[in-house]
Amino acid sequence: MDLRDPLLAWYDAHARDLPWRVRPGSRAAGARADPYRVWLSEVMLQQTTVPHATPYFLKFVARWPTVTALAAEADGEVMAAWAGLGYYARARNLLACARAVARDHGGRFPDTETGLLTLPGLGPYTAAAVAAIAFDRPTNVVDGNVERVVARLYAVETPLPAAKPKLKALAGALVRDHRPGDWAQALMDLGATICRPKAPLCERCPLEADCAARATGTPESFPPRTAKAERPHRYGVAYLLTREDRVGLVRRPPKGLLGGMLALPTSDWRGAPWSEAEALSAAPARAGWRTVGEVEHGFTHFTLTLSLLRAEARAAGGEDGLIWTARRDLDALPSVFLKAARAGLNALL
Repeated sequence: MDLRDPLLAWYDAHARDLPWRVRPGSRAAGARADPYRVWLSEVMLQQTTVPHATPYFLKFVARWPTVTALAAEADGEVMAAWAGLGYYARARNLLACARAVARDHGGRFPDTETGLLTLPGLGPYTAAAVAAIAFDRPTNVVDGNVERVVARLYAVETPLPAAKPKLKALAGALVRDHRPGDWAQALMDLGATICRPKAPLCERCPLEADCAARATGTPESFPPRTAKAERPHRYGVAYLLTREDRVGLVRRPPKGLLGGMLALPTSDWRGAPWSEAEALSAAPARAGWRTVGEVEHGFTHFTLTLSLLRAEARAAGGEDGLIWTARRDLDALPSVFLKAARAGLNALL
């Protein structure tokens, strides 16, 4: 089947206008995307939608316009700027990669997939994407959008995630030396805007005539998915200690979930609820703690109920290790703690 010409023609006419992207017409005239911007966008877009990631991307490149500028920044500043994007290991990997590029490569990204794979925190998908989009290398770039397009083109009946190797092989067979960067982005755009998970716009698709899933009459049933196991549920206590217009925060350990981030003090997170006595025994300071509610939050591998305890700190002493932060600056907290802080501050004492 002839897929490349109609898809590339469609992409030339309908490519999404994204701030990290070089338009297909400009690329044909010799323009090249900035590898730093391509890499940064790909890291941000892991587990995050384009509309949500775009404002963060624009703030990052305004504040740190080059990879060397990012590499020179303090960890805490970058982690605070990342707050709200979630999956905070990505931010730690982002810094590790930026510093390796600045230190070992003179501030220039390697221009091959193999070279990119030597960078810390940069996995096979991101290496393939940066190589193709930034350097026009013929790599096999397969994200969720591409998997869906390929699964429908060939009506692959094996459920995800077991189908991933087959889908990657089918996608790889379509890669050519001609316009590999545009080809990768064309497949992504097709999946994002036309070949959508639900209610695909088949009548607008340049590949409709060759789509085996379309021929079945139920294209949205591809790719089938194996039912996900139910996520375990955990319980914890978050402590909101205030002093006038400030809130007492802690810096989480550098390793583990939300590592290195500012956060409300919490108990451990476990499989059973905390009794009032247990919650008070784990408090970060002696104070007149009162229960003011709870919040629910979902992580990738588990869900969480945080009970909220709030108190006003004494005028002096007794809160060793807390970082007193103005309420107006709490937006830099990870979403679970921002949610808890807002709920606790809005509660009546």
